[in-house]
Amino acid sequence: MSAPASSPSRSSIISPWVDALAIGGLSLLLFVPLILSGRKDLILVSPGAQAAIAALVNMPHVLASYRMVYRSKEMILRHKWASIYIPLILGLYIAVAIWQSQYSPAMVTVLLAVSSSYLAWHYTGQAWGMMATYAYLDGNPFDATERRLIRGGLRILLAWHVIWFLHYADLGFDLALIYQIVTWLTLVGLGLGAFGLHLQRKRTGRFPPLKALIAWGAIFAWYALMARDPRAIFWVQIAHALQYLIFPIRVEINRTAKAKATHLWRHMAFYLGILLVASWFVSHQLPAAAMSMIARALGDQPGQITPMMILAFLNIHHYFTDGVIWKISNPEVRQDLFAHVGRTDGQADRRTDGPTEKPAPSGARGQAETRKKKKRRST
Repeated sequence: MSAPASSPSRSSIISPWVDALAIGGLSLLLFVPLILSGRKDLILVSPGAQAAIAALVNMPHVLASYRMVYRSKEMILRHKWASIYIPLILGLYIAVAIWQSQYSPAMVTVLLAVSSSYLAWHYTGQAWGMMATYAYLDGNPFDATERRLIRGGLRILLAWHVIWFLHYADLGFDLALIYQIVTWLTLVGLGLGAFGLHLQRKRTGRFPPLKALIAWGAIFAWYALMARDPRAIFWVQIAHALQYLIFPIRVEINRTAKAKATHLWRHMAFYLGILLVASWFVSHQLPAAAMSMIARALGDQPGQITPMMILAFLNIHHYFTDGVIWKISNPEVRQDLFAHVGRTDGQADRRTDGPTEKPAPSGARGQAETRKKKKRRST
């Protein structure tokens, strides 16, 4: 099977510049100078501004994934765990946790720990998905060894993120030494990824696609920012959401263009408008209403933690639905995401979060494999 064309218009989700900025270029431009400045306080904006930015960027990326899984009865029934069972289980757990918070924070703490650990998996998995997708679109996919090295490095970052949360959550035990060790190990993760990228260049004779490199470098910058100022996870959430948003937007464009091309831009304006209005409601009105109701029924403390529980519900459910709907090995998903580049028949590796295809071997290794195949045929 031939690789997709590597022209800029056929190796992008929206456009070369939009993709490069969204998947990590913008965060690199902003975060790296902040890290190098030596500042300790990296949050920079007021709580009110944070709420507004989250409603404009972070919440739409959650609701955009909901649009994909709840868009039809057929999708809901196909993915019952994502659409029905997980929300019901989470809702029941949160209701009990809010009631129990009058007496003990244990269930709330457990849910927040699960959310943070799942978040680490989500961030690093999405970083790999970006790399695999753009390598595929560039016609330069990773082989098994390169994939193991790059993903191994990202899993070290995953471990760092989990230890980071436990260290700063102040759960009653000292993780300072472990946190320092894992922080130094992130350099090993950087080295593993760099070596995997080097092997790809050596095998193919050309550099990995720039957008794959941007996505890989961005997550290291994100975690360096969090290490400097734990509150800066707010900016990392925004960068992650921006990275994600271009993908459901492209799916919506491709589906609409296929169904009713003459109404494309009108539909997209309506789609984005609905996302923003729904995000404002979920971010501001829903927590306030739930907090007032629960505070009246159970007292002030349960009411105060309600917005936190709503956010945990949305986050965990979002992480789960993402793992379900973005199966690039599914031909329908490939059709929806890659229709605009004319490549919807690519093979995909189920072990990745993005599309891959097995590349033709090159160099000395390729010649050796060719000789082996000829020898097997002759016998």
